[in-house]
Amino acid sequence: MNFASDNTTGASPAILQAITNLNDGRAMPYGQDDFSHRAGDKIREIFETDAEVFFVATGTAANTLSLSVLAPPYGAVLCHWQSHIYEDECGGPEFFTGGAKLIPIGGPNAKLDLEDLDHHSGRGVGDVHMVQPSAVSITQVTEFGAAYTLSEIEAIGELCRTRGLKLHMDGARFANAIAALDCAPADITWKAGVDVLSFGATKNGAMASEAVILFDKGLAQEFAFRRKRGGHLFSKMRLLAGQMEAYLTDDLWLANARHANAMARRLADGLAGVPGIEITAPVDANMLFPKLPRPVIKGLWADGFQFYDGRWEPNVVRLVTAFNTHQEDVDAFIAAARRLSEKAA
Repeated sequence: MNFASDNTTGASPAILQAITNLNDGRAMPYGQDDFSHRAGDKIREIFETDAEVFFVATGTAANTLSLSVLAPPYGAVLCHWQSHIYEDECGGPEFFTGGAKLIPIGGPNAKLDLEDLDHHSGRGVGDVHMVQPSAVSITQVTEFGAAYTLSEIEAIGELCRTRGLKLHMDGARFANAIAALDCAPADITWKAGVDVLSFGATKNGAMASEAVILFDKGLAQEFAFRRKRGGHLFSKMRLLAGQMEAYLTDDLWLANARHANAMARRLADGLAGVPGIEITAPVDANMLFPKLPRPVIKGLWADGFQFYDGRWEPNVVRLVTAFNTHQEDVDAFIAAARRLSEKAA
């Protein structure tokens, strides 16, 4: 029973079937195929705008290539210090931008503090001795499972417009955010000032498919060359794009996200009633961060439950649910935590 990550899952059956179907026959390479065109059109329909769409296979490629067209080598990308691009991309943003610096910003639940962001967005502007603020990156949902609200994104978007900065959104769990906020994708992206979205599918049911959505179409030509130069222009692009088309068909992406979110809420509600357990962060989507007594953590591991521990405050663990998380596994975790907590008391 694995609650370590939504990356531990396989793929949705509908997406696997789509791969099988489009595997038959021949199609033009490098994205010049009908599957890629249809998937791009589907994204434009969902986001209600004529954006440029590029497919890649990993979230790291989506994020780092996105930032490469937003910040020059002497630029700075302002991001939360607990964001994925800052802590988990192994220097990828610096590599693909040619040296742009990531400036870490604080804020609760891995959301950017607007005052802190405003302060850093004006530092060093025009000073040849300092990196130049060029872009802001936000994560939706954050690495602490919190969803930026529409008003929060609009405020950041307005700050970016005022400062002349580009706004990137890391949407590895974007579907979970849409399911949680019950809003239109356009409202919390380009209408709120987002220039580029890394639109994730892999964590939510795809095998390996992400899309970079350029709402600022002027970035498209440079991005195309950078994707090729970076080794992410797949010859058999239909195998990526076909996953995305299936992901977005009949609202599979939202159904998967709603289930994952519901399982996280069930898990949080169950654990909140166990003495000695504290839920330390908002449970807006499919992640939660409970603080457990150490004997309970060890007992859960011994019972065969898998989850991450050690990257946060002492005894705070991360539990992640997914599109195919079984309710029985959630209930078993709650029951085991209750039993172990009572034993430790």
